[in-house]
Amino acid sequence: MAGLEGRNLERFYGPWKVVNQVSIEVQRGEVVGLLGPNGAGKTTTFYLIVGLLRVDGGQILVDGQDITRMPMHERARTGIGYLQQEPSIFRKLTVRENILAILETLPMSKKERAERLAALLEELNIAHLADRKGYNLSGGERRRVEITRALVTHPKFLLLDEPF
Repeated sequence: MAGLEGRNLERFYGPWKVVNQVSIEVQRGEVVGLLGPNGAGKTTTFYLIVGLLRVDGGQILVDGQDITRMPMHERARTGIGYLQQEPSIFRKLTVRENILAILETLPMSKKERAERLAALLEELNIAHLADRKGYNLSGGERRRVEITRALVTHPKFLLLDEPF
């Protein structure tokens, strides 16, 4: 299967099975929701997929490649992006600086970075916030900046944990 796939994922905390045989398939371009009550294991499932937690059972594949045992940074290189539910911007940096912090990790010239920054600010309708510090953003504005940062690397799959 081409896409992102979790097969029969399991995770234990001590004797408690908190993720029990969860399977998910997502194709590029699809929008898929993971629904359930508090404590159902949604965030833990995301953590398993992105590599924040070790998988106790099951398999994770990207475009047919088994990434189950890959560390998080290598999984990101396969095209998985993740936006956690907790705030993740640098509060003392401006919106522009927050996005540049990610852009500067990519192999591109200063000119290319500036062009990509301008395009992202316009695309996500946050250009008017470019010089505002993170601590001066509303919750919705902060979330748009976080989404922009997540899109910087052009992920094939973007996992959003409680995006709104």
